[in-house]
Amino acid sequence: MTGVTVTHVKKNDVVQVMIGKERGKTGKILRVNQKKGRVLVEKLNMIKKHSKPTQKSAGGIVEVEGLISASNVLLYCDKCSSGVRTGRKTLESGKKVRFCKDCKTQLDK
Repeated sequence: MTGVTVTHVKKNDVVQVMIGKERGKTGKILRVNQKKGRVLVEKLNMIKKHSKPTQKSAGGIVEVEGLISASNVLLYCDKCSSGVRTGRKTLESGKKVRFCKDCKTQLDK
């Protein structure tokens, strides 16, 4: 997937996973990989990594978050209390904001 850009979610957004083993769970986005079209969600899609011992840390099996495809997550709306599709609109001040397509509330602060 070359040239993929993720536009509907950003870092520190709260999202809900719609597809996969973590379906229905919510979490905060820690990192967005624009090139691969994937996001890292806090405490979701935990994978085990085997690390060698170094001078700073002991070796062993460490659990870390794994990447999730950005197409499998939706921005979480507090009013609807679920993941929702979003739209973009421009305010009178010229600022672009995202809004919930279900209840029409503004999701960006």
